[in-house]
Amino acid sequence: MAATHISEVVLESSNGRRTMPVLGFGTASNNLQREVFIEAVLEAIKLGYRHFDTASLYGSEQSLGVAIAQALKLGLVASRDKLFITSKLWSNDAHPDLVLPALKKSLQNLELDYLDLYLIHWPISATPGKLSHFLEEKDQMPMDFKGVWAAMEEAQRLGLTKSIGISNFSTKKTQNLLSFATIPPSVNQVEMSPFWQQKKLREFCKANGIVVTAFSPLGAIGTSWGTNYVLESKVLNEIAKARGKTVAQVCIRWVYQVGATLAVKSYNKERLKQNVQVFDWELTEEDLEKINQIPQRRMISREEELVTATGPYKSLDELWDGEY
Repeated sequence: MAATHISEVVLESSNGRRTMPVLGFGTASNNLQREVFIEAVLEAIKLGYRHFDTASLYGSEQSLGVAIAQALKLGLVASRDKLFITSKLWSNDAHPDLVLPALKKSLQNLELDYLDLYLIHWPISATPGKLSHFLEEKDQMPMDFKGVWAAMEEAQRLGLTKSIGISNFSTKKTQNLLSFATIPPSVNQVEMSPFWQQKKLREFCKANGIVVTAFSPLGAIGTSWGTNYVLESKVLNEIAKARGKTVAQVCIRWVYQVGATLAVKSYNKERLKQNVQVFDWELTEEDLEKINQIPQRRMISREEELVTATGPYKSLDELWDGEY
């Protein structure tokens, strides 16, 4: 199969590279052997993937760095600037004086000179010095949004990252950030699928020149936090059957067609191939309307962990600002 050309979207606040591929390869929850992971990344590049999404928390930065180096050595991609690499600032490093060191550590792990996009992973800070997926209540603290964002802006000005953005920010939290940002976020990466369509947030971000990137558009099946609701949806399965596509392809095409971008995770060669085969067909208006009617519910939640008696978010409403 020849490499698929994946459409790109303009990043309005970028310093340097101005476009991002709309479909990325996600590396969250990477429990694979390094060799298997590297082989999957190389296969993805052969198929046309150019956007790779990682994070300090994922534990996949070093393996991704090795894969990128191999891809360049093998000539699978002409140069580093043909790839788009995203990483994220974890809560333990979400302090004004720790942003640049954390980003430099990610670059060291990836063996790269710069990132294309660096995101604040969650709108919460935690005790420095720990890198733990589970944030204990005693470690949680409010984020100094102005201070952290100023450090993110400095990272972009220094050329350590071409663009900066946010992840898991509600409309209200994004609006608050825009009230003092000198460099607006280019991207807000959030949970988004046919079961959690984020209409309000998408409209707000579009009006403010922020690209929405969907994570877990297939429901994060096979993970400790995921669900089968998306892939087992009767509506989505009927549309897939009528179109001669997989449910995953329908979900990916839906995200693209409503104007968002996405990162999907698969290490299976056939699914990697199927996931890029979404740019030469369309969902009909009838299909879109059926998807619009799907009852909405968050598929992935950190409520048990982040809603605490002593932390910054004491209720769901404070965490999601009514968007839940």
